Amino acid sequence: MNEIPIARRDVITSRLDKGLPVVAAELAIEFGVSEDAIRRDLRALAAEGLCRRVYGGALPASPASTLMAIRVDEARGRKDPLALVGASLVKPGQLIFLDSGSSNLAVVQFLPADSRITVATNSISIASEVIKRKDLQLLMIGGIVDPHVGGCVDAGAITMVSAMNFDHCFIGACAVAAATGVCAFNMADSLFKKSLVTSGQHNVMLVTSEKLETRAPYRISAINDIDHFIVEFDAPDDKARLLAQADTTVLRAAAPI
Repeated sequence: MNEIPIARRDVITSRLDKGLPVVAAELAIEFGVSEDAIRRDLRALAAEGLCRRVYGGALPASPASTLMAIRVDEARGRKDPLALVGASLVKPGQLIFLDSGSSNLAVVQFLPADSRITVATNSISIASEVIKRKDLQLLMIGGIVDPHVGGCVDAGAITMVSAMNFDHCFIGACAVAAATGVCAFNMADSLFKKSLVTSGQHNVMLVTSEKLETRAPYRISAINDIDHFIVEFDAPDDKARLLAQADTTVLRAAAPI
């Protein structure tokens, strides 16, 4: 495979690093080369793990853009402290929603025992963990399962959650930035998450540090539509400060044991 010209590669990777999608046809015009040449460039970048190929272009290789089945087992030691703080916000007898996501999956183990909590979820992985706990009631949001999301985010799923009133919605975070808000890499997922924002009395996001001050193509909400952002113990102070200045509450998790 031919090497990508350095200047072209630098421009493409710089945009991807900023969380921006790239379109092959636009890059071809910009650099005065064929779309086939750009597609070869993107294939080479994808092979190095620098982007994720999609029809017509590529998306940043964010942790949130990989398959849910892969993310479930990644960085559990970092996600458990976030989940512990999130679970501490839940009170006995409440109805909560756990959106598909590996950090939200970790919340299940920390929910208080014998507290009459009902967990609604669109996630196959989360549902399988909830059903193991005899003290939790499971409410499954159904529809066509999206393998990247790891759950149901179609129109039927949106209709179901829009008719409900959750005490807490734990919404999966893909990209979070003070200037651009909360965003997702999948349009259907972003529309589903929008419906969660309006269905939750209290909205929570567990955010690992690599997602802070990053962008994704599809906007979900403004920062202040989320009541609590829970970040890692060593999340950069400047990034956490930007969130707090956007009229929300930022909680830091404890260091992993």
